Amino acid sequence: MFERNRVITIANQKGGVGKTTTAINLATALAAIGERVLIIDLDPQGNASTGLGIDRRDRKLSSYDLLMGYNSIAETALETAVPNLHIVPSTMDLLGFEMEISQASDRAFKLRSALSGDDAFVYSYILLDCPPSFNLLTMNAMAAAHSILVPLQCEFFALEGLSQLLETVDQVRRSINPSLDIQGIVLTMFDARNNLAQQVVNDVRTHLGEKVYHTLIPRNVRVSEAPSYGKPAILYDLKCAGSQAYLQLASEVIQRERRRKAA
Repeated sequence: MFERNRVITIANQKGGVGKTTTAINLATALAAIGERVLIIDLDPQGNASTGLGIDRRDRKLSSYDLLMGYNSIAETALETAVPNLHIVPSTMDLLGFEMEISQASDRAFKLRSALSGDDAFVYSYILLDCPPSFNLLTMNAMAAAHSILVPLQCEFFALEGLSQLLETVDQVRRSINPSLDIQGIVLTMFDARNNLAQQVVNDVRTHLGEKVYHTLIPRNVRVSEAPSYGKPAILYDLKCAGSQAYLQLASEVIQRERRRKAA
């Protein structure tokens, strides 16, 4: 596996956990502190693309073209309003991807192949935003990534969904990507007034220890509003609690990377 950059899959089989919000705002925070960052939007709904203000009419080429090998990263990546942050946008063409390549022997490695070119290495971080299911798109992301970052909503069924995801990661390690690591678990939509949310935090930390980031992403109206303006929360309202939390998370991600490289 290539190590001139860091490829992180942001995934959870459960929807509505803040996965795309985390991808957009973590990428923005990393870019804000000088890292060159690329998001690859692998969800046919294209929420990461919309949340970064990429109009559907401007998505002439997309992650579908990248996965199919028709076009390179350099050809498909678009600039965003955030300096140092590019995105390979998504279109509904992705819906046909699974059917088109289901019989191909390299069907799980299309993205890994696309990320092996020199144009991937101009970025220090590549974040892969996955659909909320385990399908061939998510499998491609896990096969191409160095690690997986899991957003986990602070709710009753969180641990149940997490155990399923960790089993999936183990299966991927055994079959297609032995070096896939857990980058970390980020707890999202935390409400300090809710006793159950605090219990979930305690339970997850007890079970997974250092794998859980210290930063808690709060439930925050400004973060929820930002995508409708085509902006990351950090651009929409830098001072809101959610934006500040994502800046903290970016700092933690970089600190973990430094420790990993030093080990």
